[in-house]
Amino acid sequence: METEPGDEVVVVGGGVAGLTTAVVLAESGRRIRLWTREAAERTTSAVAGGLWWPYRIEPPAPARAWALQSLDVYEELAARPGVSGVRMVEGVLGETGLDEVDAWAGARLPGLRAATAEEYGGTGLWARLPLIDMPAHLSWLRERFTAAGGVLETRAVDRLEEVEAPVVVNCTGLGAREVVPDPSVRPVRGQLVVVENPGVGTWSVSTDPVSGEVAYILPQPGRLLLGGTAEEDAWSTEPDPAVAEAIVRRCAALRPEIAGARVLDHLVGLRPARDSVRLEREPLPGGRLLVHNYGHGGGGVTVAWGCAREAARLATS
Repeated sequence: METEPGDEVVVVGGGVAGLTTAVVLAESGRRIRLWTREAAERTTSAVAGGLWWPYRIEPPAPARAWALQSLDVYEELAARPGVSGVRMVEGVLGETGLDEVDAWAGARLPGLRAATAEEYGGTGLWARLPLIDMPAHLSWLRERFTAAGGVLETRAVDRLEEVEAPVVVNCTGLGAREVVPDPSVRPVRGQLVVVENPGVGTWSVSTDPVSGEVAYILPQPGRLLLGGTAEEDAWSTEPDPAVAEAIVRRCAALRPEIAGARVLDHLVGLRPARDSVRLEREPLPGGRLLVHNYGHGGGGVTVAWGCAREAARLATS
């Protein structure tokens, strides 16, 4: 498919939202340049737990629709886990009832059932969901993008006005706070502990009904991810040893074998939270177009493909 100069699109932001959007656009035949301040392996997306679930993302109705569109893609990609980094894995969503999920996802998630007492010590839902190894998946997205003819450029952007292209797609995540600028975007800090896997094959997510503290256990290839935290308006990316100890303690309460697991690493990511995802067109002077796709909170991986397709539609219609 031949392209004209006016077909050029610059996508700004190299996390999962930017890469996925760039892939969708490049595979539609557009000339795409992806500008990223740093390699995908250094973005917030790289330290995400990777469990498909619309967590801390608003508003719920469109987030669920985008999530289900993404689910279709992840189920296909799970046929090649060694390449895509996507697997379908069983586990328990604690403090979640069947009725809560049945209304919007029951038809798409066969096998949903209440967790037994042996599986979870409270009200929980047994489910089989996509679990994405983010470093592997980001690498795969980058390769898919360049294979479709996309050009990846390491380039920092201080303001979106700097980007001279007929169409610009803003996938800057937390960076949107400065480059738009949009002060409504704020960080929600998440800390994880990476340990050797003592034989855990299923994932678990549990929320303390009193404190609201979350514990999650995510088996990824060669490691086990333990979380987590959700500290609003916290900017530090340095791991806190006391927080790490508390994470391991909460996770070991769910799976005692974790208590003695050797610690491999500590990770911190800043989720780009907003009162609602911003996915819309903004006309620019001279007939140019800006499309925003940011503010995904803790659900960026979950809604990536649904939002990417909508952003691509807005950029090309």
